[in-house]
Amino acid sequence: MLSRFTKIDEGFVCENCGKKVEKLGYTCRNHCPYCLHSKHVDINPGDRAEECHGMLEPVSVELDAKKGYVIVFKCQKCGAIRRNKAATDDNMDLIIKLSARQL
Repeated sequence: MLSRFTKIDEGFVCENCGKKVEKLGYTCRNHCPYCLHSKHVDINPGDRAEECHGMLEPVSVELDAKKGYVIVFKCQKCGAIRRNKAATDDNMDLIIKLSARQL
């Protein structure tokens, strides 16, 4: 079975908060560690094949037994829901606030 994960670990400037985000180093950087926003650019992780390019707003957090905190995003442009594992350098105060929200 072919993997649907393309490893692209790159830095970027967050379009939501404007901060410079460095690459993660141990896996792909998916979202801003400061404000937790992301951009809707992938259909499958790392493929950059999504045409929407809307902002993915963090709307809640789920706790997964294997992955730990998983941030749930909603695209502000098309309404798609995406999930991504929290990174080790993510803003834990925001993750805790999101954990109190229901999707």
